[in-house]
Amino acid sequence: MHSRGRKVSRFGATILDADGLVLTADEKAFFKDANPFGFILFARNIETPDQVRRLCAEMRAAVGRDAPITIDQEGGRVQRLRGPTWTEWTPPLDFIQAAGAQAEEAMYLRYRLIAAELHDLGIDGNCAPMVDLASAETHTFLRNRCYGGSPDAVARLGRATASGLLAGGVLPVLKHVPGHGRATLDSHFDLPRVTADAETLLQEDFAPFAALSDLPMGMTAHLVYEAFDARPATLSPRMVEVIREEIGFDNLLMTDDASMKALNGSPEEITTGALAAGCDVVLYCNAPLDIRRRVAEAAGEMTGAAQARAERALAHRTPPDDIDIDATRAQLETLLSGA
Repeated sequence: MHSRGRKVSRFGATILDADGLVLTADEKAFFKDANPFGFILFARNIETPDQVRRLCAEMRAAVGRDAPITIDQEGGRVQRLRGPTWTEWTPPLDFIQAAGAQAEEAMYLRYRLIAAELHDLGIDGNCAPMVDLASAETHTFLRNRCYGGSPDAVARLGRATASGLLAGGVLPVLKHVPGHGRATLDSHFDLPRVTADAETLLQEDFAPFAALSDLPMGMTAHLVYEAFDARPATLSPRMVEVIREEIGFDNLLMTDDASMKALNGSPEEITTGALAAGCDVVLYCNAPLDIRRRVAEAAGEMTGAAQARAERALAHRTPPDDIDIDATRAQLETLLSGA
């Protein structure tokens, strides 16, 4: 399974993180052995631009290839790069409401600027757009991260977000498939259950994901959709079937962080359960090195189908288009002041 002593033909079926600002010797050896598909960065991994560039280079050197490195840079409460070094953004819902009729263009410009900051550091993935529908019942951990409550409008804003990232050479990760907006609990700590009927979910919550099913990567939701299955979507073959066939998303499907408390079981059980359900790759974060080793061992290498989806996703990494950062910021400020 691992790379020790032989050539690896497929990526490891994991996306992993690091403890600090630099890789330890043990982490370098582990990543070389496990060969994860990619990496994710958190605030604890961020200090200065040069330090982030070095860390990204260390991660890629450990696996011996140009592995994707992603981050959560939505803006607002969920952004790992902070001021004054990097741009501070208002939460997406507040930003969209301020932009009014110009929201689609504003979201494109916002995420084109975010992509420029990420790409400059060597980060080439962003866990956005988040097209969960907002409603009065949406848990506060999620609500102002949403783009609105209309499936059509949210899909358009999600498309603008993804287009801005792709234009900047950054892979968008569509989340949380197939829709987290009805959750009244925070899945970091509890397992939310959605009781809406199947037709309502397909017509409303799942619709923005169907409209964006061509995006290269998606992230599952740790929610139970009682109309379909008693298991959370990340661990449910039935829900992955819905994602693949009814929503039409046949690109790389990664889990949300599999260490979140919404999922029960040992790290190995959750890892193998997610892959058996049909997820392509397991995101496992914020765990000691020993647990990361156990997860990588349980995950093994990607299946042939997952590897093909991973390679298709990586093919969407293209050089950023030309951009005048100052002019783009001015354009966005003018647009928002006009709104």
